[in-house]
Amino acid sequence: MYHPFDQQEPAWPHDAFAGTNNFPPMNSCEILENWLSQFPFLTQRDCALFEPFLRTKKLAEREVLLKAGKTCTEMGFVNQGCFRVYYALDGKEINTQFIFEQQFVVDYDSFLQVKPSRCFIQALEPTEIVQFSFAELQNAYRLSHNWERFGRIMAEYSYQLTTQRVESFLFRDGEQRYLDLMATQPAIFDRIPLYHIASYLGLERESLSRIRRKVAHQ
Repeated sequence: MYHPFDQQEPAWPHDAFAGTNNFPPMNSCEILENWLSQFPFLTQRDCALFEPFLRTKKLAEREVLLKAGKTCTEMGFVNQGCFRVYYALDGKEINTQFIFEQQFVVDYDSFLQVKPSRCFIQALEPTEIVQFSFAELQNAYRLSHNWERFGRIMAEYSYQLTTQRVESFLFRDGEQRYLDLMATQPAIFDRIPLYHIASYLGLERESLSRIRRKVAHQ
């Protein structure tokens, strides 16, 4: 696994707490600051520059953070809880992403292009995030090349996730996608209802149940 302190450009860290709710007790901003320490090029001055613009927001279970048709003007870092990103098409809700602790919650397309979103983002648990706006992020880029570098890494990571998601539907069947999810994010099955996971995998709930029974008996 890549470590963010390697000499080459750091990849987006997959730290031990993502997908779980077992993280160290810290105040709201300290959790983000501790996570950012994985990027050694971000200095104390960089963090101090950005800290005044951070705001804490709490959401109840099932509360919607972003609605389709609204522009995503804030990016959030998840301190506690989890979200789903979904599209409403022909009366169905299609999940495309789950976001957990120490990950960012945002519709990048809407946020970066300042245009209405096509997706919804909903909290699946009581959730706390630390937010900052597009204007504040752009200001950080202007004042510090280190934040600009961090933003490029964010964009590259988002692109990688999108590519992996598309290719999983092009080259893998439902059972293979389920096995991949079990291998890479086993904790997701402890926190996300199966009908949401089925939608994320592109399966009907009954099909996912059949796959789980088959795998359990192998």
